[in-house]
Amino acid sequence: MAARFEFFVARRYLKAKRKQAVISVITVISVLGVAAGVMSLVVALAINNGFRNTLQRNLLSATADVIILEKEPGYGIENWRDLAVRLRKLPRVTSAAPGLYGAVFVSGPLQAEGAVLKGIELGARPPGGLLGRLKQGSVEGLKGTEGAPGIILGSKLAEKTGMRLHSLVTVISPQGNLTPLGPWPKTERFRVAGLFESGFYDIDSGWAFARLEAAQRLLGLEDVVNAIELKIDDLYRAPEVARAAEQVAGPKLAATTWMEQNRQIFNALRMEKAVTWVTIGLIVLVAALNILITLVMMVMEKYRDIAVLMSMGARREQIRRIFVVQGVLIGAVGTVIGLGAGYTLSYLADHHHWIRLDEAVYALSFVPFEPRWVDGVWIAAAALLVSFLATLYPARSAARIPPAEALRYE
Repeated sequence: MAARFEFFVARRYLKAKRKQAVISVITVISVLGVAAGVMSLVVALAINNGFRNTLQRNLLSATADVIILEKEPGYGIENWRDLAVRLRKLPRVTSAAPGLYGAVFVSGPLQAEGAVLKGIELGARPPGGLLGRLKQGSVEGLKGTEGAPGIILGSKLAEKTGMRLHSLVTVISPQGNLTPLGPWPKTERFRVAGLFESGFYDIDSGWAFARLEAAQRLLGLEDVVNAIELKIDDLYRAPEVARAAEQVAGPKLAATTWMEQNRQIFNALRMEKAVTWVTIGLIVLVAALNILITLVMMVMEKYRDIAVLMSMGARREQIRRIFVVQGVLIGAVGTVIGLGAGYTLSYLADHHHWIRLDEAVYALSFVPFEPRWVDGVWIAAAALLVSFLATLYPARSAARIPPAEALRYE
């Protein structure tokens, strides 16, 4: 019953009369301030999560979880078949596939573009990755038809060079053949077997895939690779798998993880998230200050009413709780409005791609929003905590009002 009494009085005090219009306006401003802060935090964290998760998905589709490389640039990994078999036996490793990377020029009807040609062994890797995002064609087309080996191009690379599915493209390797006059570029014709689209501009505009044998022939290499790529069953156990892989690979090879390759990007996003909490959290603090001002003015306005309640038997703890409940109600209403608005805006902005980006600059064509319910819980808890703290001083001041002094001249 006591709690119902305090809630009833707090609710009545929030419904200001005409002479308390200023307090009513400040109360509305306080609610809107909390709502604005909560909504801003939800949207900002949704953007941060969207960028992080999208970049992580796109980068991991292009790179392996753990990569075995040469410590010193050399001729390549010669015993890669035997090494791949031993690496597949490591705990948590689901696949070990060879990769041969080389810089080439792709020449089409419109222009020539630099690209990274990746030679792969068909059947050595599980389905998925970039080759699981084909817009046109099929991976089987890499086997080649009509005397020309197959090649799969990024969609933006094909667009810039003017290539289409099943058309012939000229690929030039600057390394080429070694002649008495020095390296001579080597040229080979490929047939476009497919087009992939990862959603990551740098990859879509600069990568191509071919069979390992065709890539070795174009780059003028024998049966060697320059990377062995491991996929594991838990992304976040990559460091321990890398340490185990280094022991198997030997002293001339090193293992690197997806975390190390993309450390700068993810550190920047992590720092941005922390800065977001600090900067946008100031909005919630301003709203808390408004709650403080509202309650202080309410105590001054209700000075006589508080004295009457205390003279009629209301305890000081009840008077204190009335104003605490009043401030928390303001915070709760603002939090509910802010969460609803934040999640609604995030969903609509992501679904309709409201914010477009220049792919060449930001690598993505639009700003992705990925709101998480966990963030909503923490944001709501923080907003209610700040609202509660803002009530402590005015609630204590109200409870210390002496009834006799307040009613002496009434």
